[in-house]
Amino acid sequence: MNRSFFILCFIFLVFQQGYAQEPYLDSLFSVSEAQTVTYAQKDGQDLIIDLYFPEAEKKQARPAIIFMHGGGFSGGSPKNPGEVKFAKIAASMGYVVGLISYRLTRKGQSFGCDYASEGKMKTFQLAAEDFMDATEFIRANAQKYQIDTKKIIVGGSSAGAEAVLNAVFNADLIFQKNSEYSDENFAAVFSLAGALADVRYLKKEDAIPGIFFHGTDDNLVPYATAPHHYCKPSSPGYLVLDGSKTIVEKLKDLDESYLFYSFKGAKHEISGMPFKHLPEVFRFLKEVVLEEGQIQSTVYQ
Repeated sequence: MNRSFFILCFIFLVFQQGYAQEPYLDSLFSVSEAQTVTYAQKDGQDLIIDLYFPEAEKKQARPAIIFMHGGGFSGGSPKNPGEVKFAKIAASMGYVVGLISYRLTRKGQSFGCDYASEGKMKTFQLAAEDFMDATEFIRANAQKYQIDTKKIIVGGSSAGAEAVLNAVFNADLIFQKNSEYSDENFAAVFSLAGALADVRYLKKEDAIPGIFFHGTDDNLVPYATAPHHYCKPSSPGYLVLDGSKTIVEKLKDLDESYLFYSFKGAKHEISGMPFKHLPEVFRFLKEVVLEEGQIQSTVYQ
């Protein structure tokens, strides 16, 4: 064998390594058909999780993503095409993905400025309870579903994000003291146009890495700190919420990781799944959650 042959082999190996696919970043697996399971029965409803699994020969505990759809607490479904597409993408990378349903307590009713702020807080609480019950079901069945309970990533869109953020960051405010929900720990949170009731309740011990997408001109869920739906102080539904910008500032103060996509001039359409930016989302999850690194990054669009 001559020298040229070895040089060609070396170049080939370097080329192959440069294009090697990575678990949790690239689509490596086929994805099974959704497996629907009931995690709770409340108010005469079956609350479900649609589970998506990578079809892998190697059996191992995998990180999970649990996602809660939007819809103003009056509509939406875990079968929304955008969320289903996201679930299949994530499962093809190696994640177990669960899309959950929850009680739509405002179905056929207003959630705007004519709905009392106390009712809004109760709506957040009930949805947050459903979310926590779903994640507890996942933990209880972690061995069956081959899930690493230390690497459960949770997220939501719009109303779903509000429920998840309040459950994760405002548990002391949303739930009763000594609640069964107060000891849950998650690896990261993924919020699309979400907000929480009061960022002051977010303490160092409750802070986890976060990914946030929000439009600066969101007309429903505040980008920073402002009234929900921008209701006037005189209206029954006047309730000040802390949006993505304010939450990110708090996480920065607490020296916690975050990835924040801020869209200038955009409204509530940013609650849709950001497929264009998913490579950066999964890169953040891999480096921060799976490899225990730290990232603090704001991207202005």
